[in-house]
Amino acid sequence: MNKRLFQGSAAALPTPMRAGEIDFEAFERLIDRQIAAGTSALVVCGTTGEPASLTRREREWLAECALRRSGGRLPVIVGTGSNDTRAALALTAQACAAGADAALVVTPYYNKTTQAGLLAHFTALADASDIPLILYNVPSRTGVNLLPETVAKLARHPNVCGVKEASGSIAQVAALARLCGDSLAIYAGNDDMTLPVLALGGQGVISVAANVCPARMAELCARFFAGDAAAARAIQLRLHPLFEALFAEVNPIPVKAALSLLGLCRDELRLPLVPASPDTREALRGVLEEMGEK
Repeated sequence: MNKRLFQGSAAALPTPMRAGEIDFEAFERLIDRQIAAGTSALVVCGTTGEPASLTRREREWLAECALRRSGGRLPVIVGTGSNDTRAALALTAQACAAGADAALVVTPYYNKTTQAGLLAHFTALADASDIPLILYNVPSRTGVNLLPETVAKLARHPNVCGVKEASGSIAQVAALARLCGDSLAIYAGNDDMTLPVLALGGQGVISVAANVCPARMAELCARFFAGDAAAARAIQLRLHPLFEALFAEVNPIPVKAALSLLGLCRDELRLPLVPASPDTREALRGVLEEMGEK
């Protein structure tokens, strides 16, 4: 059974800030831009949204704002992960109450756990949730790798609909595809692996770069699914310098710098994150000008 929530490019939205508070006007502008560009889904309070520096109430406000502004025109996926299962349960319940279409749930970080612990953690969330879950594997952030064998067990749960795979390992993506088939959707968690993941049966990407060039990321996926792999490859290669520039420093530092250069939001983050270095900012300016985005 295919439990795909969306197919194509989903934008992992940043959380715009102004004087230390959420800039909801800028956030709504970002949402409008994504919808106009043909983005397939919105992700709120994922890694790019700085959820570790947001209060629970702020996370609720962001979800409500995204759902209200999108007006049902595309799915809204809300990040509800935590290294404390009880906290993740509360955040997922909050997303359910807000009317989110799905929850993006990262593996527990810092305290970490075993594969048995991951299975128990995600099963508890799936059992309690009224909306589908997308598992989020990003070992570089969390220090724990959600293995394909564990994902295959979780895919049997009716409330687990997908996995955002950001391990950076194409072998791991291949193992996921082999073990899971159509039992859940695989989404690239790294922009530079979008096309390889699609080629292995993935259903799309949860993208940072889509904040900068939403129409191009949407077209990359659309071309592939239309059977034009050559055109998709050309877009992937054309965007590769941007992918590299957006991860010259820890996400979302570069993407906020890029969006500020485009006049879409302020280059402001919450500590411990700080704005991009002058070198990164100039590199981004050059890439944007070369792409015609500036």
